[in-house]
Amino acid sequence: MKKVELVEAVATATGLTKADSTRAIDATFAAITKALAKGDKVPLVGFGTFGVSKRAAREGRNPRTGEKVTIASRKAVTFKAGSALKDAVN
Repeated sequence: MKKVELVEAVATATGLTKADSTRAIDATFAAITKALAKGDKVPLVGFGTFGVSKRAAREGRNPRTGEKVTIASRKAVTFKAGSALKDAVN
């Protein structure tokens, strides 16, 4: 599903205009992004939980040359699906 399709689905389900639906979706994504940037978890009951995990620095290999490369530590976004979402998919 593309963002345009999501906007149409939200507009249809809520009776909002597509412009209002777009603003609501953008605001939701911005709020989730801001919370994750602060290191907070974002639990959405019945859907799942967004979080941030720290990945340690490690050594990898360049696939073209086989040369060893150091991969820097970083933060990664994680998502754990909730039981209601798992049940809906299965």
